[in-house]
This record gives sequence, structure tokens and C-alpha cells, in this order.
Amino acid sequence: MGTLIIVLTYIAYVLIVTIYTIKVRKWLKMPPHIRWDLYPVIHEKHYRYGGSYYEEQEWWTKPRPKNRWRSLLYSLKDNFYMGEYYKKNPLYWLFLLPWHLSFIFIIAFHILCFFAAVSMACGLEIGASSASLSGQSFYYILLVTGGFSFIAGTCGSLGMIFIRLYDRSLRTFSMPMNFFNYIFFLIVYGSGLIAWLAFDPTLDEYRTYWLGLITLSAPALHPMTLLHIVLFDLFLIYLPFTRSTHYITRILAYFFIRWDDEPNQRGSKMEGQIIELLGQKVSWGAPHIAQGKSWAEVATEPGFIAIKKDSK
Repeated sequence: MGTLIIVLTYIAYVLIVTIYTIKVRKWLKMPPHIRWDLYPVIHEKHYRYGGSYYEEQEWWTKPRPKNRWRSLLYSLKDNFYMGEYYKKNPLYWLFLLPWHLSFIFIIAFHILCFFAAVSMACGLEIGASSASLSGQSFYYILLVTGGFSFIAGTCGSLGMIFIRLYDRSLRTFSMPMNFFNYIFFLIVYGSGLIAWLAFDPTLDEYRTYWLGLITLSAPALHPMTLLHIVLFDLFLIYLPFTRSTHYITRILAYFFIRWDDEPNQRGSKMEGQIIELLGQKVSWGAPHIAQGKSWAEVATEPGFIAIKKDSK
């Protein structure tokens, strides 16, 4: 059984990394978006009042400094606080925030378990009574991230089911898939919570499990811990096919769409992309669009195509 768990885990991690990599590559290769020009743009010098480099005289001849750290900190704040949801619906935010954070923390917990296992393989003792400060630090960090993910995920999943049923405006737009996800994630987090509180309060079995993964030796684990690990592996395999891809698309939307204020200048890469797109042929027709022409021709031809009236 332990060998099967190891194989399943490797399959789960290979699949989630591969699928997300394919998706991100596909998104990054998409054509340039239609510019929003919505201000403030967070990396601008005068972002506080919505200013932009367009305010500068002959701005095209001057450098356009961008505060990337401010952009990064804002996106992190948005992912860890989700203030826009609080402003629009505080009760929904109350359940959404822990449910959202539980995804981040449970992934972080398993990544930290991997590094802890590597350290253990190198001879580091990890525990509350470890002689090494690093060993003690690893122990408490794992305890906090793992415990928080189990508690927040369980409470958040229950809360999301409740709020989707209680709030009429949310219930109207809820699909069966939403409730399937909440119930499945509730089982995943709930099994981890039970395994932690009832059978493995120090989370030692997870470190043993990851040590077995990197040494290819099947660990002996409690059946409840094994159940949670199997469910978590299935969770990883399922995750890229859900709306949870917005953990990545949200960041891409900020940096490559909402905050993309790069001008289209002569000879630039953007100009080349736009020219290439304008050269594509129109594959459909309408009274105002001529099929078979290029988009450049359609955009520059004078007036609309004459609309033929049905003869009576």
C-alpha cells in the first residue's frame, strides 16, 4: 500500500506541474489584449491620484520607471486579504477568505514537508525538543501551516456551502459543480483535520511520508493519514481542471492586462504583433464586415458595406 501511495503522489505532482505549465504557456502566447487604460496603474509614479506617464511632455522620449515591488506587494495583499470581496459582501468574504487561504497553506505545508524531509535525510532532527534551532523552527512552521490549512479548509468549505444556500443572489448563480467542489474539498481538509487532531498531533507522519517519497521507501502510516494523503493526491490531480486556475490567471491579469500600460510605438514588438493580427483574414461575414478580407482592410475601408433590402 505504501508503494502505491508513493507512485500516486509522484503522478499527482507531475500532472499538476505539467498541466499548469501547459496552461500558463498557452495563456502567455495569446494575442495582445485590448487595452483597458484604466487608472490608477499601481506601478506608476503618480498612481495615488491616477496619474500616468502621459502627463509628461514628450513622454515617448523619456524612460518609464515601474515600481515592480509595489505591484508585487499589492497582488500578494489581494490574494491574502481579498478586500474587494469584503467591501461588496462581508458575510461571503468571511467564509471565502479562509477557504481561499487554505489552498495556499496546504500547498505550502507540503512543499515545506519536502524540504523538511530533505533536511532529515541529511541528518537534521526535526521536533519541538530538537537540539538544532533549524529543527525546532521547521517543526513549528509545519505545525502552523498544516494546522491552519486543515482548520481553515474545513471551516471555509462548510461556510461556502452555507453561504451559497443562504444568500439568494449567490444561490441563483451557483451550479452543482460548485457544491461538488465544496463537498470534495471539505472531505479532503476534514480528513486531514481528523488525522492531525486524533492520531498525529505533531504531524510527524507527514514528515515520515515525505522522507519515504525522497528515499523511495514505503512509510508505515496510520490509515487516517493514508486516507488524507490519497484524497490530497486526487485533489492535486483535479485542481487544474477547476476554476482554481484563477490563482494563476488572477496574477497574470494584473501584470499583463490590468497594469499593462506599454505604449504601441513604431518598431516595437507590440507593433509587430498587431500588424500580424491585422493581416489575418476575416473568417465570418455580416452586413458591416466583409468576409475574406484582412482585418486591416476591414478597419480602413470607408463606410459600411451596403445592406441589401429584401425586395417585396
